Amino acid sequence: MGGSAVVRVLRDPTAGRYLAGVVVSGFGTSAMWLTAGIWVKSLTGSNSLAALTVCAMWAPVLAGPALGALADRMDRRTLLVRVNLAMACLLATLVLVDSGRTVWLVFVVLVLYGASGVLLDAAESALVAGTVPASLLADFNGLRMTANEGMKLVAPLAGAGLYARFGGPAVALLDAATCALAALIFARLPVREAPRPPMGAWRGELLAGLRRIRASAVLRPLVTAGAATMLLAGVNGAVTFAYVDDVLGRSPEYAGVLYAVQGAGSVAVGLLVGPLLRRLPERGFAAGGMALFALAVGARTLPLDGVALAASAAIGFGLPCVLIATMTAVQRETPDAVLARTAATAGSLMTAPNAVALALGAGLVALVDVRVLTAVGGAAGLLAAALLASGAAQRRTAPDARTTASDSGPTSASGPAPTPGPASESGPAGESGPVSPQP
Repeated sequence: MGGSAVVRVLRDPTAGRYLAGVVVSGFGTSAMWLTAGIWVKSLTGSNSLAALTVCAMWAPVLAGPALGALADRMDRRTLLVRVNLAMACLLATLVLVDSGRTVWLVFVVLVLYGASGVLLDAAESALVAGTVPASLLADFNGLRMTANEGMKLVAPLAGAGLYARFGGPAVALLDAATCALAALIFARLPVREAPRPPMGAWRGELLAGLRRIRASAVLRPLVTAGAATMLLAGVNGAVTFAYVDDVLGRSPEYAGVLYAVQGAGSVAVGLLVGPLLRRLPERGFAAGGMALFALAVGARTLPLDGVALAASAAIGFGLPCVLIATMTAVQRETPDAVLARTAATAGSLMTAPNAVALALGAGLVALVDVRVLTAVGGAAGLLAAALLASGAAQRRTAPDARTTASDSGPTSASGPAPTPGPASESGPAGESGPVSPQP
């Protein structure tokens, strides 16, 4: 079942071409992500400025609602093409960077690169939801995760090698070429979109995604769980080098091995998520992923290499479960008119805590033993997973109770008893917007 669904996704002309674009652009992005810090460090000698390259690409996440509103007001395929072409031109300007005096240009481009990534993700989520069959959305999102994580395993090594041989401008030109090629692929997507509705009040446009999430009994707990998971993931990421040194007694380079194993776990879950989400409700699937992630973080209290490798693979497998389940639910539960805004807002709400936790964890690791931090993080993750799973169980039993009540007695004078919704995470029939079938 899972294999045939993957084949159907790859054979779909829209999904297949879109995934090809993701692979191409993801290669360039992953190469630039690592190389930018190395480049700035070599030009300035400053560790702080090198660290700021990551912040420069993350900061635009906070503008997700505004960028999502823009994606909801434009032809999304055209937006994918134009933004990729614009980034290709911007990246090409980095050939002018040759000293510490011109390094400011790197930061300008990285901030715009981060903003373009948020805008593209919002447009892509909405475009895919309108063109890929609902029954294949989870498979598609899983394959997208596999493609992204696969590039993260390969591209940084290629980027570092290219940088060592030819310098930073060569990596920037490689990334520019991948953006241009992605634009060409996206231009050939066989989709036709309806005209976008006129703009309303700007404040209402920005808050539409947040209102949609808050009003949805399906999306609200999933986005909250995603934010909690990413908060813990940020703390876990911040203590990685301390864990390698203080707990495992290894050199810092060993962290690269753990990251590679974690990436392999994420590649694997991307291939399995479609079949799993056909058998489990989103909240149950997300809760299981959170629990696996939490157990793996807690296992990092043990000074054993075998446990370290297994924990890294489990983190890579469990963490994406929450994110994929949430974004699949967003795509299926949200009307097209506000889908890009809702997707961008959900992404901002889930991603921003990660950035905060990276800074928080960097401070805590200097004050608290890393074993205490991982133990507390694991316990907190298990508690959050239990709360999410408990809510999923309540949603499954509620329709059964209504059905029993309607079958056991006559209809009340106030009118016919309401028809219970399906016992799934697709949401109650009374929610605003159309309810799509569970894949």
